[in-house]
Amino acid sequence: MKSNGRNHIYSVVDMGRVMKMPFEGLTLLDYSINAALAFSNVVLRKHDRAGLITFGLKSGLIVPADSRTGQLGLLNEALYGLQTGFAESDDEHLYSMVRRTARQRSLLMIYTNMESLNGMRRRLALLRLLARQHVVVVVVFENTELKGLIAERPKRLEGVYMRTIAATFAMQKREIVAELRRHGIYAVLTSPKDLSLDTVNLYLELKTRGVI
Repeated sequence: MKSNGRNHIYSVVDMGRVMKMPFEGLTLLDYSINAALAFSNVVLRKHDRAGLITFGLKSGLIVPADSRTGQLGLLNEALYGLQTGFAESDDEHLYSMVRRTARQRSLLMIYTNMESLNGMRRRLALLRLLARQHVVVVVVFENTELKGLIAERPKRLEGVYMRTIAATFAMQKREIVAELRRHGIYAVLTSPKDLSLDTVNLYLELKTRGVI
């Protein structure tokens, strides 16, 4: 994990279709880009090495983890220059990029989105492979619109039906997090607006606990 006493910390940003979902005028990818830069700034201030991996459909970019002067500027340039057509991402391509880049144990903060247990399970095998060599954290986004539906007191049958569906989806998000953790993968369940704070807090917690 450490080189010259510094942890290697990578923001891993999914540029695929699952990140196109909008919240309050921004996509999940927009929120992830903003959060990854804020996260990397904290990493560098804590004297760790910050890096970046982005992945999509057979494409992506890499900024090797470093703590040199100007590293935050490199990350900023890379993040805000990202372009994507929101095609389906290829997790196997991500795995090959990580193997090629992170040659020592690193923290991988993976900004992605999982909407269902079945979708998560299709990705689980590759996440477990990564977790054998690295500390893996997966971001799971809450749907804040669903939270609003659950909080409402419906007056019509249609509203009751919609509230039930919303509660089911919200429960499935919690089940996704629980299953990831059962397989040794850390997970952050967060709303888009709280993403930066929640990822930084988990990073600091992992440092305090000596996980990294």
